[in-house]
Amino acid sequence: MKTFKSLALASLAIVITGGMMMTSCGGSGTASKADSTAGKSGDDNTLLGAGATFPNPLYSKMFSEYDKANGQKVNYQSIGSGGGIQQLTSKTVDFGASDAPLNGKQDSALPAPAIHIPITAGAVVLSYNIPDMKDTLKLTPDVLAKIFLGEIKKWNDPKIMAVNKGVKLPATDILVAHRSDGSGTSNIFTTYLSKVSTDWESKVGKGSSVNWPVGLGGKGNEGVAGSIKQTPGAIGYVELAYAIQNNMAFAKIQNKAGNFITPSIASITAAANITIPGDAKVSLTNTDATDGYPISGLTWILVYKEQKYDNRTQDKAIKMLKMIQWMIHDGQQYCAPLNYAPLSANAVAIGDAQLKSVTYDGKPVLQ
Repeated sequence: MKTFKSLALASLAIVITGGMMMTSCGGSGTASKADSTAGKSGDDNTLLGAGATFPNPLYSKMFSEYDKANGQKVNYQSIGSGGGIQQLTSKTVDFGASDAPLNGKQDSALPAPAIHIPITAGAVVLSYNIPDMKDTLKLTPDVLAKIFLGEIKKWNDPKIMAVNKGVKLPATDILVAHRSDGSGTSNIFTTYLSKVSTDWESKVGKGSSVNWPVGLGGKGNEGVAGSIKQTPGAIGYVELAYAIQNNMAFAKIQNKAGNFITPSIASITAAANITIPGDAKVSLTNTDATDGYPISGLTWILVYKEQKYDNRTQDKAIKMLKMIQWMIHDGQQYCAPLNYAPLSANAVAIGDAQLKSVTYDGKPVLQ
């Protein structure tokens, strides 16, 4: 009975927390009905975006500051990367946002080519709720994969105890919390697990949405965070900012070099210190950097390369691209205070090149 009560509380937390985020984040916070039609309304005064929850705390701050400085409203709905890609595909938003680059199938589903603009790098952390535990939990790739495969079921399992010598761990059941929606955060996490565990790769694989072997699903980073906070014995993956903002414990993860790394601006930056390809599609997981956090990832804004479609005006295209350009330059000052890593010079240069490739009626939008 206690388990069912915990699950019920967790589900209620998901609904409440998810609803609060949907109405409070990014811009005007209008209802979802408006979101489904406003993208085609011809309103040039408000930019509409939807997608990733991973960067939502940062986007909320950026859009607020940009509005103060430039008088440009942005209505961003934190609905998950999968939802953002869907809305971009149906052209009901001006831009989508995703923590996973578009794959071949998603590219093919688009009515026209889209580009990726990297905005920031962040960390997916393993947050847990182990009552009375004062030490920081340590997890190896093997132990982490076995927990999410359902093969390790108790917190005092010998495999966990061997990694956390001298730490008293309870005989509490482990409850895995994961995303229920299509999620770039899930893509980052499952891509990492697929790289470090052949069992995970063969049995589950990677993607924005997978068939989870065990666990309780929650919508958005905020939904998973709610499940963890409400359920003793829970462990789940959330974006670093959510864990910090909600005062949640998170584990040190052993990287490829064998070091147990705390997720931080410094360790995310170390993981992101790589060459970004011209299309900006790259994975940061399982980094070779000795001091890099191994479950790091970029997040992108997605826009159509040709902006003259439906009843869209050139003025709106200009406003949107100038806003995104501000995000990868002046807006980077808001990354570190919210526990995201600012873009490298290479990533900024790629972002600028991508933005300058956008056209309206075949002519560059930005000069």
